[in-house]
Amino acid sequence: MTYHVLIIHEVEDYEIWKSVFDQAADIRKQAGEIRYRLLRRDSAANHIVHFSEWVSLERARAFFESPDLVEIRRRAGVKTPTFLYLDEIEQGSL
Repeated sequence: MTYHVLIIHEVEDYEIWKSVFDQAADIRKQAGEIRYRLLRRDSAANHIVHFSEWVSLERARAFFESPDLVEIRRRAGVKTPTFLYLDEIEQGSL
């Protein structure tokens, strides 16, 4: 089974956020993140979508809800993120 997390948030400054995001790569990997995609709204450069695959939703929740991550998000200028923890039910190509 594949597990995903979809995070939608606004950041104060994309470059600052991206620098903090990149610095956290090792801790994300150790926490169980396998791969990720970053997307942004076409009309709002500071509205970011972080879509990632995880080894388990339990590990993803523990990571994203940890006090350390709350502080990292604060330093990165994240404004009120929305988290969706998702079980994949199907995948296909057309």
